[in-house]
Amino acid sequence: MKTVEHLNNERIETIIRKCDVCFIGVVDGDKPYVLPMNFGFKDNVIYLHSAPEGRIIDILNKNKNICVTFSTDHELAFQHPEVACSYRMKSKSVIAWGKVKFQDDFERKEEALNIIMEQYSEKKFKYSGPAIRNVKIWEVPIDNVTCKEFGAPHEKYRGDDTVKRSH
Repeated sequence: MKTVEHLNNERIETIIRKCDVCFIGVVDGDKPYVLPMNFGFKDNVIYLHSAPEGRIIDILNKNKNICVTFSTDHELAFQHPEVACSYRMKSKSVIAWGKVKFQDDFERKEEALNIIMEQYSEKKFKYSGPAIRNVKIWEVPIDNVTCKEFGAPHEKYRGDDTVKRSH
């Protein structure tokens, strides 16, 4: 089994869309702070939402840098059932970096909420004015991204020029 780095944007988006939660990482002074969050994704932008105030907002007001991690298709695999070091967790992950931009425009906030809800449902939603005004919308344009598949079979990606292999 190999670790394969995917470079194809379509494959990256497929992995993101398969997830129901992402993990955001920020730096609070000299300490990391990680939270699981619901999200939306469209046109290379990750959309998040939160309460208008709180620890995470205080941290982001000091440092807008953010790391967002997606992980899916977790499966325990092994080469030999009696050899512990032959066990491995197969999975696919995307790690994205960017800077949070808080959105204050009413229509853009409503659009972002729709993008988030589209991640979870095909249903169309309506929002009250107070619901839109009282939510903090985060937009994270992706500056850099990596995508890896852990535990890929050796032969699976032979000749596929959209991947970079690592041992």
